[in-house]
Amino acid sequence: MITMTERLEEYIAVRRSLGYDLSFTARVMRGFAAFADREGADYVTVDLFLRWKDNFGKASNNTWSTRLGMVRGFAGWMQGLDPRTEVPPAGLIAGKIRRGRPYIYSEAEVAAIVVRASKLPSSYGMRGWTCSALFGLIAVTGLRINEALALDDNDVDLDEGVITVRRGKNGTARYVPLARSTVARLGAYRAERTRLLGPTSGAFFLMETGARPTDCCARYNFALVSQALGLRSPQRFCKHGCGPRIHDLRHTFAVHTIIGWYRKGLDPDREMIKLSTYLGHARPEHTYWYIEAVPELLQLASRRAERTLVAGASTGDGR
Repeated sequence: MITMTERLEEYIAVRRSLGYDLSFTARVMRGFAAFADREGADYVTVDLFLRWKDNFGKASNNTWSTRLGMVRGFAGWMQGLDPRTEVPPAGLIAGKIRRGRPYIYSEAEVAAIVVRASKLPSSYGMRGWTCSALFGLIAVTGLRINEALALDDNDVDLDEGVITVRRGKNGTARYVPLARSTVARLGAYRAERTRLLGPTSGAFFLMETGARPTDCCARYNFALVSQALGLRSPQRFCKHGCGPRIHDLRHTFAVHTIIGWYRKGLDPDREMIKLSTYLGHARPEHTYWYIEAVPELLQLASRRAERTLVAGASTGDGR
């Protein structure tokens, strides 16, 4: 009998070969597959999903609606291998997925995160160097966490001052230019990494074990830094707690960039396509979302619209 975990790893490998980033999905689905293995189930059924839900713990309907979507995708693939498989219906869990309002860090908070991360303890100090450089890079470029973690050493061209994101969201690639200060910081990190670990090839970011940090590792260390700074409340048993996330560094970069346009008098409509490309958004409306989600941006956009209307009326264009 082929176990559910074995089937899941095949599914993950296939999806990743097509360019999908499944870091979060894989973590959740491995929990589902482990539960199925304990139950002796080697194919998906509606009843199996509901039993997993009952045993998983408390979560909102929105969260379970997301997990249902993950299981549905896996089950749809498994049906081609095992006709006994049931694809749970989409309406099994009522939930509406809504994007929450992002937390926008102040410049002082970003600086404090980078400094505090540098003090994370480890045998050779590599953990602090890596987490500090990683969090700082996300803050000044808006990279997604998994895009940053996936960087290989040859993707970071410090002579040209550009990073190559070879496989972003949905498998797309792009170039990300770097400021001189960022180039200097990454150069210092590379030099220290080489001093501590010796010449390496492969991953750009490395932990003291010589391995690439995982998504879970990065989020755990970010939670520790956030708790130390009071951005999250202290937790027992190594729990992350609730509060601002590492992904909010990306949101902060985008919001500060857009606010800068308004303050400089630039046309946001003309600039937005540049930011969408830089961030790797599939559609510009994903970038326009920030204007709705952040009160300060909404106010700036409203004031600009009012000035445009007044100017149009005074020239007769508004009639």
